[in-house]
Amino acid sequence: MKLGIHALFLPLSLAAGSVWSQSSSTVYGLVDLGFVRESGGPHGASATKLTSGVASGSRLGFRGTEDLGDGLAAFYVLEMGINADTGTLGQGGLGFGRQSLVGLQGGFGSVSLGRQYTPVALIQTETDPFVTGMAGTSANLISAGGAGGNNRMDNTLRYAYTGKSGLTVDLVYGFGEVNDSSRPKRQFGAAIGYVNGPVYVKLGHHNVNDAKSVPAKITYLGAKYDFGVATAHFNYVVNKGSAVFGLVNADSRDVLVGVSVPYGPGRFMASYIRKDDKTRANLDANQVALGYTYFLSKRTSLYASVARIHNTAPAGASTGFYRVGNATEQGLGSRAYNFGVRHAF
Repeated sequence: MKLGIHALFLPLSLAAGSVWSQSSSTVYGLVDLGFVRESGGPHGASATKLTSGVASGSRLGFRGTEDLGDGLAAFYVLEMGINADTGTLGQGGLGFGRQSLVGLQGGFGSVSLGRQYTPVALIQTETDPFVTGMAGTSANLISAGGAGGNNRMDNTLRYAYTGKSGLTVDLVYGFGEVNDSSRPKRQFGAAIGYVNGPVYVKLGHHNVNDAKSVPAKITYLGAKYDFGVATAHFNYVVNKGSAVFGLVNADSRDVLVGVSVPYGPGRFMASYIRKDDKTRANLDANQVALGYTYFLSKRTSLYASVARIHNTAPAGASTGFYRVGNATEQGLGSRAYNFGVRHAF
């Protein structure tokens, strides 16, 4: 039997790789399923359903690193969203719709390329008492800054740095990839902050152009402080055209105040969000939310939450009527409660 030259050299290349570098890969995931009750929709609409990704989006992922020597390493993440109630893919059916990236990291920080989270979305998740999940998610009223309010961006070049002193820097640029012009669908953003011990404070900004190069902008201040007995949460957001589940906020100021309190093997969460619409329509809204997570183990937890939004706009209005959703859905109406189970592996 004849062997091609590539087959002959393959064992040598594998051996060299094992000598000169060390690599590791991990398969991980999360399955989250819960019961959801929604009401207060247009014409009194309501719904009861079993939903995947109520507290956290169900997922299957692959991640790994390779030590390249001299403090340099390569890394990758491939993560797909899963609708565990139906077995289908999330994020509109994308193969790796949650994350798909590769990069290099070292003492300088990290540089990565691919589909990634906006800096604003990371601040929002890290400072929301509900971690942008369950009925109380802050994403019901506050945008994550990306196209259409999306918390992820495509075709992204990112630089991130976390210093020993607590300084953090996050810079992103997303190529629009429209023929004959670099402006349509282009995105860029940044965040700078201090994260050390009980203190967390970050200031972020994101800018995204639509297909006609019209920009939408959001500036996001997120902070929290762990007092030991409880953690206080605060957001202040200036929104100039970014969307919340497709509802464009032409000009609004959003404020979140919240608290998370450890209690036994669990944690209570509560938050209040005020959306102050600065447009002539004055489509204000506010949300009150309560929740509890009970940790059965490090990997498995039970959760329950309830939230209500008071809208100035009537139910079913084309804009200004915000809905109580969860980690993966917009929701049907102005009220909802949910409870479920989440397991990570």
